[in-house]
Amino acid sequence: MVTPSSMQTLLTFLSELKKRKVHFTLEHNRAEAIMVLVAVPGERWEIEFFSDGTLEVEIFSAGTGVSSGSRAQELAQQLLARESQS
Repeated sequence: MVTPSSMQTLLTFLSELKKRKVHFTLEHNRAEAIMVLVAVPGERWEIEFFSDGTLEVEIFSAGTGVSSGSRAQELAQQLLARESQS
């Protein structure tokens, strides 16, 4: 079941992307998660928001890898901060 806080986290993130004019698409590949796909110059991000409130980020670039937990939260915030400066 989706918790109110996990839904709010997703909606807040989407609003921040829109505010920064960052194009994104949504996918539903896992029963318990919504994926936000973001393409920025030189990188492609897959950010999954899980129904239990956890977050997973995968970045495809020169230094790819999967991050979860607090590191995933940190990376998602870095993306928003970086894109607000462009």
